[in-house]
Amino acid sequence: MLWKTTTYSGWGRALTADGELARPERRAAVTAQGPAIGNRRSYGDAALNDNGRATDMTRLDRIIGFDGDIVHVEAGCTIATLARIFAPKGYLPAVMPGTGFATVGGSIGMDVHGKNHHNEGSFGQHVTEITLLGADGVRVITPADEVIWKATIGGLGQTGVILSAKLRLKPITGGQMRVTERRVQNWDQHIEMLDASTATYCVGWIDATAKGDALGRGIVEEAEVGGGDYSAPKGAKKVPFDAPNFALSSPVVKVFNEAYYRRVPAEGRTVDRSIEDFFFPLDRIRDWNRLYGKRGFHQFQCVVPLAQVDALKSMLSAIASSGLASPLAVLKRMGAGRGGYMSFPMEGYTLAVDFPARDAAAELIAELISLTDAAGGRIYLAKDSLASGAVIKSMYPEYSEWVEAVNAADPDHRFETDMTRRLNLRGAK
Repeated sequence: MLWKTTTYSGWGRALTADGELARPERRAAVTAQGPAIGNRRSYGDAALNDNGRATDMTRLDRIIGFDGDIVHVEAGCTIATLARIFAPKGYLPAVMPGTGFATVGGSIGMDVHGKNHHNEGSFGQHVTEITLLGADGVRVITPADEVIWKATIGGLGQTGVILSAKLRLKPITGGQMRVTERRVQNWDQHIEMLDASTATYCVGWIDATAKGDALGRGIVEEAEVGGGDYSAPKGAKKVPFDAPNFALSSPVVKVFNEAYYRRVPAEGRTVDRSIEDFFFPLDRIRDWNRLYGKRGFHQFQCVVPLAQVDALKSMLSAIASSGLASPLAVLKRMGAGRGGYMSFPMEGYTLAVDFPARDAAAELIAELISLTDAAGGRIYLAKDSLASGAVIKSMYPEYSEWVEAVNAADPDHRFETDMTRRLNLRGAK
């Protein structure tokens, strides 16, 4: 492979790396000289390898085969590509994250979840086979290979380079999304509506600036795949430069959130949307991460058990009082489904909020992490850029099984990343 020294970052842009990247075009060209990366939609340093090598898999995006409802794809194929190709044929990926730019390899490595986690579980639970280039060569693994399988699903890419995978797709009838939007006035109503939902897909947008009686207000979206023909996404708009600091200042965010809340009529509404517009709304704005300015941003996402939902209310109160939240705050109810030792989901509620990369944001996120830990929850490593290793190890009860498996699979630590080193997840070589 050809290697080129590059400065690159995760999606949050707050953390960067300088290292050699290769972009092979054939699976046979891939070597086990460093971790694999995709479109780097992880927000922090999970896909960074400062002063080392990493293999950019985005050119390995071919569909190898399709049999029944099983598709065999290379690891660099994106979720949006699968939706665009297979929705007209009556299928969708069973789990789709919030961006279509996520690659299949990355979706496995982070065991991503979507707006239907309460029904369909996590991405890795719909994977049936993985072709993995490990330290000792290429092997094909399945769920029957329990230890290496569970160390790979949600395993941060530490067992090797995922070359390809077989996924079970979900049959659908129709090519549009039928979406019902309803306002919620406060925290209790928000939780009540999430709990009562029987929809296949359900997500809550939450106004993270609202306080007092309005704390937790927002919009709940419920959706089903409806009738109509599939329509290809329209061209996306692009953010051409880094926005100035005031662009997402507290007064601006409050005004935006008020307008966004009131865009849904008081009586609610039901609308038809394209598949991409519903699942990947931010993909319509290319490089939207530049709205946070040159310093980038951090995202905090946690999940807490059902019985600890009040912990999220305390977090939201701290966030609202800080004046740091962006318009991008999401609340969902999750089911129990998870695919691997280090998979994020648990049955409970998940909250995700973006913050501009400022000293005050780091202090706030440290407080939110402590509240999560005290509630018996965990934070999502696909979004993290600030946590400590000690707290992560305590949050993931199967951590010891994972670290034993990955250190056996990669004894020379060649697949380590900035994240695994920052959190000291694998210990010394």
